[in-house]
Amino acid sequence: MKHNILLIGSGGREHAMTWRIAQSESCGSLFVAPGNAGTSALATNIEIDINNHQALKEFCLTHTISLVVVGPEQPLVDGIVDYFKSENELQHIAVVGPDSKASQLEGSKEFAKEFMSKYSIPTAAYQSFEADQLEEALAYIDQIQAPYVIKADGLAAGKGVVIADDTETAKGTLISFLKDKQFGEASSKVVIEEFLKGIEMSCFVAVDGTENYIILPRAKDYKRIGEGDTGPNTGGMGAISPVPFENEALSKKIEETIVKSTVKGILSEGYHYRGFVFIGLMIVEQNPFVIEYNVRMGDPETQVVFPRFETDYIDFFNAIASGKLNELKHVEIHEAATTVIAVSKGYPQSYEKGKTIVGLAVIDDDRIVFHAGTKTDNEKLLSNGGRVLAFTSYGQSIQSALDKSYEQLSKASFEGMTFRKDIGFDLETE
Repeated sequence: MKHNILLIGSGGREHAMTWRIAQSESCGSLFVAPGNAGTSALATNIEIDINNHQALKEFCLTHTISLVVVGPEQPLVDGIVDYFKSENELQHIAVVGPDSKASQLEGSKEFAKEFMSKYSIPTAAYQSFEADQLEEALAYIDQIQAPYVIKADGLAAGKGVVIADDTETAKGTLISFLKDKQFGEASSKVVIEEFLKGIEMSCFVAVDGTENYIILPRAKDYKRIGEGDTGPNTGGMGAISPVPFENEALSKKIEETIVKSTVKGILSEGYHYRGFVFIGLMIVEQNPFVIEYNVRMGDPETQVVFPRFETDYIDFFNAIASGKLNELKHVEIHEAATTVIAVSKGYPQSYEKGKTIVGLAVIDDDRIVFHAGTKTDNEKLLSNGGRVLAFTSYGQSIQSALDKSYEQLSKASFEGMTFRKDIGFDLETE
């Protein structure tokens, strides 16, 4: 049976998903809303307002869509899954993603912290403050030790976290967030966390609304714009998978103390959650702590996780949506995968667009270029976002995969192209 599919999103994550879905023998018509230049080579991009639920409904009915996969967080927080659940004419459509209530695990840092506390999930100590509590927040900084972890409570495209090394920077950040509303309503409340000294990793879990779950290949991403993990946070400058420092004992701790407790909590709260849970972890002396939840696959981690997870991806998504993950056959690929992101000049602040991209011819099957912020104009490929391209490669080791990613990247260019030359710098990669 062929399935007509609608994928929501336009980034590198969605290109990686499109690439995998298109490989399925049961893929019928594949649409991406709004997509990018990369997805257009594999599917039909559609210009539709993804916030206009009525327009999405009409599109799905007109094109006999049987599966909807929601890539980014904002539509989930805004209730796209709730809408599909509430409309009788859409009940037959399988939808991958949590409802708006469950999406608060990403939509509100405070909500997520309260969830972790309730279900005894290891995380950093914290205090939260609203805009009218600026003075209390500033006073709190004087009571705790540096470094200070300050997070905008709401969605800020991965940029709403500041690790301040000194009191002056911390207080300036609080003023910028709470008083100056740097991220609008997203920073009208902040969470100030205890700083955990360790190494980060990303754990992705597919859940299907029952006790079933699948832990996907783990990854590590690199958020800071500058080499050596310096400068402001971005949406992600690169990622690697597997994680070299993860051993069997650590894997077991993550599953027993965090994954199982998270799934239990989701079920106990009665959330409609059929999709992905991203668990951002800090590993402190081989003990895992949750830094944050996301309610979808990460970007750029999807560009290394999906290449390492072998299954029929339409079967995979349908199993998630129908509560049948326990019936799915899946295999983790042993090869390493890495991705290095090329970004626009000025990112993550204001950046340039519309720059001509050249040199993307892929050398071999071990390398894939996923598009993030791209578009075509009169058959020209142009940059159209902060993060523009993800250069993904396979290798027998992380280092060999990284060498291929950087070799591929060296052949491409656009005016102002920037990238980190040190992805994987903090790992024993051989």
